[in-house]
Amino acid sequence: MFRSALFALSLAALLPGCAALSALGGAATPLDAYDLQAPLNGPQARGRASARQLVVELPTAPGALNTDRILIRPNPLQAAYLPDVKWAEETPTMVQTLLVRSLEDSNAFRYVGRRPLGASGDYAIVTDLTDFQAEAAPDGKSANIRLRLTARLVREDDAAILSSRSFIATAAVGSTQTLDLVAGFNLANQTLMTDVTAWVLQSLNIPTKR
Repeated sequence: MFRSALFALSLAALLPGCAALSALGGAATPLDAYDLQAPLNGPQARGRASARQLVVELPTAPGALNTDRILIRPNPLQAAYLPDVKWAEETPTMVQTLLVRSLEDSNAFRYVGRRPLGASGDYAIVTDLTDFQAEAAPDGKSANIRLRLTARLVREDDAAILSSRSFIATAAVGSTQTLDLVAGFNLANQTLMTDVTAWVLQSLNIPTKR
C-alpha cells in the first residue's frame, strides 16, 4: 500500500490534467473514517474524585500532522497519506479528545475538559505531538506505528510547570492493510494514553487503585 500511494503521487505529477479530472471525479466520494479508543482499563484514582479542574489544551503539531489524513512514512524524510481513508477528527483534535476521555475516566478530577468551567482551571496539560504515523518496515510488507507526545503539567494560577515528560508508544503491524494499520495505531494509542494518565495522577500525588 505504501508503494501504491507513492506511485499514485508520481503519476499525478506527470499527468496534471488527468490529476485534475480525477480530483473532480472523486470530490464527492466520502473517505472511510476511523477513530481510536481511550483505554478501557486505564489508571483509576482511589477514593472520591478531587474538586480540582484539569484543562487539556489542543496539542501543537507539525504541518504533516495538522490534518485528518492518516500519515505514513515510506522513509524518514518522506510524508504521505493512506489513500481513501482518514481519521474521524484532525489528528491533534483526536489526540486531545482521547486525553480528555482517558483523564476523565480516571475519576481523579471534578472536571476534565478542553476549556475551564470558569475563568481558569486548576491545572492544564500542554502537549506537543511530534510523531503519529505508520513507518514502512524494510521488508516493504509490514510497518511500525510510532507515536510521540511531549507533555507539561501546568498550574494555572501562576503558570508554573509542575512536571514534564516525553512519551513514546510503538506497535508492530504485520501487514500494510488499512484495518491492520488502524488496529496498530489503536494499540499504540492505548499505551500512550495509559502512560500519560498515570503520569498526571502521580505528578499530582493522587493515589491509584492497584
